[in-house]
Amino acid sequence: MWDWIVNILLEILKVIQGFAVDWGLSIIILVIIVRLLLTPLLLKSTKATARMQVLQPKLMELQERYADDPQRQAEELQKFYSENKFNPFGGCLPLFIQMPLLLALFTLLRDLPHYFPNHEGSFAFFDILPSLTTSPATAMADGFTAALPYIIALVLFSVLTLIPQLYMSRNQTGAQAQSMRTMGVVMTIMMLFVGWGLPAGVLLYYDVSTLWQVIQQIFVTQKIIDKAKAEEEERLANAPMEVNVVRRERKPRPHKKN
Repeated sequence: MWDWIVNILLEILKVIQGFAVDWGLSIIILVIIVRLLLTPLLLKSTKATARMQVLQPKLMELQERYADDPQRQAEELQKFYSENKFNPFGGCLPLFIQMPLLLALFTLLRDLPHYFPNHEGSFAFFDILPSLTTSPATAMADGFTAALPYIIALVLFSVLTLIPQLYMSRNQTGAQAQSMRTMGVVMTIMMLFVGWGLPAGVLLYYDVSTLWQVIQQIFVTQKIIDKAKAEEEERLANAPMEVNVVRRERKPRPHKKN
């Protein structure tokens, strides 16, 4: 199902490889292209996440108020989303776009000799990674020393997954922040197992892409979050106050008996 994405990546890599010469450098350039294309979506997603953090207490209040009436709760939440022009899934779009790219890249790099049958020599990243089609598990067959560059790429693959989670948890408080940190640690351990069998080219792509994300979070994303939070808090402060009026049931007056 990823064939058309694989073919697009293949054509892009052919063009890049025409002037980059090195395969690893071609992948790094591919990361930069993808990240630049995703930047507008990422910025929009960041603003949506910041708004969600500001609106979270109100959402929880609605959920608790109508906990015994799921239908009314769904109606009120939908009304709340509509009034605030808020999409609860708005922050997930960049992730949904990147996952097919990563899966397609895995397919491409796993069968790179098949896609480039006339290529002479190895698919290397300078003298750092001798083969981008080799996984850490496969490299271990030649001994720890030969596998060391691949293991370093694997460790980076794992650790760089944790850093964005820890950084994002700074914008949360209490149980939610602790939950994000715990999830980050669990994902880091999972990445060690997942990355063990991945081609080094995929690890390189993910390492550079996540490093870009970390730098972007420090210098760009946090400023956008702070600004979006301030704007949303100001909007809520200036919004008309909502008053819930509960009509009392009118009971018939008692009549005196004659």
